[in-house]
Amino acid sequence: MDAQADNHLSRIAGAIAEPARARMLCCLLDGHARTATELAAVAEVGASTASAHLARLKEEQMVELLVQGRHRYYQLAGQDVATALEALLVVAGLPRPEFKPGTPNRLRKARTCYDHMAGSVAVALHDHFAEQGWLEASDDTPKEYRLSAAGEQGFAALGLDLPATRKLRRRFACPCLDWSERRPHLGGALGAALLQMALKKGWVEQDLDSRALSVAPKGQRQMLAAFGLSIA
Repeated sequence: MDAQADNHLSRIAGAIAEPARARMLCCLLDGHARTATELAAVAEVGASTASAHLARLKEEQMVELLVQGRHRYYQLAGQDVATALEALLVVAGLPRPEFKPGTPNRLRKARTCYDHMAGSVAVALHDHFAEQGWLEASDDTPKEYRLSAAGEQGFAALGLDLPATRKLRRRFACPCLDWSERRPHLGGALGAALLQMALKKGWVEQDLDSRALSVAPKGQRQMLAAFGLSIA
């Protein structure tokens, strides 16, 4: 190992070694993004101190900043960071913390996020599309998706007009950080088209006075048949 690698390893070890930063990193191990305020509470430090700690972790490429409208969230910078932390937790003999969302159940299950679907239902759909290999990271534009051949066939079989969706003057498909789940759901023109299809097919129904989407038993059964997944 050369001197440059030694120095980099030393800096990373120093970033993890500070107890407040270690608590922040362990908190993010569940895959959910959190705000600086939430991480400050976890680390038991003030806002300014938390900001300095997060800046250090970001500098060492251990966390990354996600900007979602007016909100700013932090998450681990990648699977390599998570794997390293998991290994250290095994050595330390410490359990992983459980994410406990504070969002009302009515909004947490399904709601609109601008013009696409959000909530645990939408996150489950996003994960299902990824597991099926329908979504691939775009080589040209970071943080955007392109469809694999299987994805083209799968979404078309659902009845989505992909050529028309691509002609819209907006991002085609992208991960959108979910407010309650703190994991991505599907955004962009494809996410909007998916919501419209779900509304049209009666899988979900829009509340008249809120962003909540209700998932009736019949709609849930139809969704299960279409996607082959279970919605808790």
